[in-house]
Amino acid sequence: MEKSSNHSKVYEIVLSGFPNLQYYHVLLFTILLIIYCTIIAGNVVILLVVQKESRLQAPMYFFIGVLSCMEICYTAVTIPKMLADLLEEEKKISFSGCILQAYFLHALGASECYILTIMAYDRYLAICKPLRYSTIMTTTLYKNCVAGCFIGGFLSPVIETVLISLLPFCGPNRIENVFCDFPPLISLACTDTKLYILVEFIVSSFIILLSFAFVLLSYVRIIYIILRMKSKVGRQKAFSTCGAHLIVVILFFGSISFMYIRLSKSYSVDYDRAVGLTYAVFTPLANPIIYGLRNHEMKTFIHKRVVSQPLYVLASKCLTFSR
Repeated sequence: MEKSSNHSKVYEIVLSGFPNLQYYHVLLFTILLIIYCTIIAGNVVILLVVQKESRLQAPMYFFIGVLSCMEICYTAVTIPKMLADLLEEEKKISFSGCILQAYFLHALGASECYILTIMAYDRYLAICKPLRYSTIMTTTLYKNCVAGCFIGGFLSPVIETVLISLLPFCGPNRIENVFCDFPPLISLACTDTKLYILVEFIVSSFIILLSFAFVLLSYVRIIYIILRMKSKVGRQKAFSTCGAHLIVVILFFGSISFMYIRLSKSYSVDYDRAVGLTYAVFTPLANPIIYGLRNHEMKTFIHKRVVSQPLYVLASKCLTFSR
């Protein structure tokens, strides 16, 4: 921190990391590295399968591919820094870097909210309006929807980012978390932050609750239609296509709701750290596993494209894909 007038201006943020587990940092680094590699590998496999398999060229699988790409970007915002901090004694990040990390965390999180909402609408059309599905969910529409999700997602946290960057920070400069986020940053400001907490609450609640309301309405209608189906096989197939998405929705919306829909600054340090790890690490880890195991078509083609092929063949295909 550097002196400015009668106060010290914050130029660096210190992250607490895992203070209660300081003697196990090597073990934590190894576990987190394995999780990160699993997230990247699982999502890359899903992307490869969706792109290469002609029978998966449908909107639902396009959305799954986009979600996988988003999870790779989402975890890249937080996990590499967490890994580096586990090997460092002082876990520092520049103030501007901290705000950027928080911005991208929220931008990609909001984009994922919107993508999951569009996926629910896609399932609604496929099950409730099957005869009109292909005429409504055209290639142009679903690609525009994805573009809109990213644009909306990256615009969503702009107000919060600008407001927080204008706050006076004159010390302390320690965040009791493993990565930067808006709520702990607001708590460091040396001024009355009630208005800023309220803005953060309104923006987060609007994004989360509105998206979840659309998902909920879609699934109420979907479940109603499925229960009216006379064919047991048809019901099982319909539940199968929706099951993976529904599990991902519950995991994602559940964890971010506990973190952001509240007017208090924090419940407890351990609570914030646990919930933060859930939506930043464990939910992205669960997504490729859920879509790989719950979706019959994905499971079949992953086995066909990956498991049943020799390692050197898969490696050559990945190198060709990367070029």
